Amino acid sequence: MGAQKQECWQNARVWTRRTCSYAHRCGQDLKAREEHLKGTVILLFQPAEEAGNGAKRMIREGALEDVEAIFAMHVSHLLPTAVIGSRSGPLLAGCGFFKAIITAEQSRVTNLHHSVDTVLAASAAVISLQGIVSGEANPLDSQVISVTFFNSGDDVNVIPNIVEFGGTFRAFSNKTFHHLLKRIQEVIVAQASVYGCSATVDFFKNMDSIYPPMVNDDRMYEHVKRAAVDLVGPTNFQVVKPLMGAEDFSFYSEVIPASFFFIGIKNETIGSVHSAHSSHFMIDENALPAGAATHAAIAERYLHDLSVSIGMLHQDKTFVT
Repeated sequence: MGAQKQECWQNARVWTRRTCSYAHRCGQDLKAREEHLKGTVILLFQPAEEAGNGAKRMIREGALEDVEAIFAMHVSHLLPTAVIGSRSGPLLAGCGFFKAIITAEQSRVTNLHHSVDTVLAASAAVISLQGIVSGEANPLDSQVISVTFFNSGDDVNVIPNIVEFGGTFRAFSNKTFHHLLKRIQEVIVAQASVYGCSATVDFFKNMDSIYPPMVNDDRMYEHVKRAAVDLVGPTNFQVVKPLMGAEDFSFYSEVIPASFFFIGIKNETIGSVHSAHSSHFMIDENALPAGAATHAAIAERYLHDLSVSIGMLHQDKTFVT
């Protein structure tokens, strides 16, 4: 660990407003130690993370060309301020969305015996979807299917000719995720047919709304853990449980070895206890020095370790020759 990072972290422990200035200093640590870097560090400033698949577009534009590994950090209201958390393997779920449309000829309730009931067909489909996870899935392989809206109109005297419903599904492996997608399609279409209706299911594939699972590379996770423990101490690193949230950083992890980790911002004293998607969200800025220093240490140490490995490889080759 560099002397500047040690000093920065020691000063950050003061936990006062003036430590925000150290966040800037730690953010500049890589630049200040540029002569010690054994390679190139690329900083990605990515737009459109939320439902925009910005990472996917960055990859198309060549952001990962000649890049060997990638790391990312996200704030967490579940971890105490400045505590680093991650895990090897699946960390965040793959995420997809669906919208189903059940159709039949419209009819009045007074002629129900001559009618095709789209509401009943859609309701049966919603109930049957729950059986995919409860009845077909391995209980040790966490999965979720949630119907989040149901729209059949508001006419109390007419059975609608169209009923719409939809929601989201999550899984921690690509195999399981795509199995869920297939079964959602099959169950909805089959249940609609049972009640004399037709159905279509849209998974919004053309809108880039499907996110793969975020799976940490084992080696990159261990690298993050070592760097974080050396910097913040073993008591300030936690192995966290997988979360059903999704993150488009997962697109990067499908291309090159990657590791995603969290930094805690939980501080009940100032009300920093809400998720980043809450209207009450606020961040404990005392996490900034540790976060900046951790990112810097991960990058510098990775390049150092890589250069050592390459040097040893060259020595081995020379010896063999």
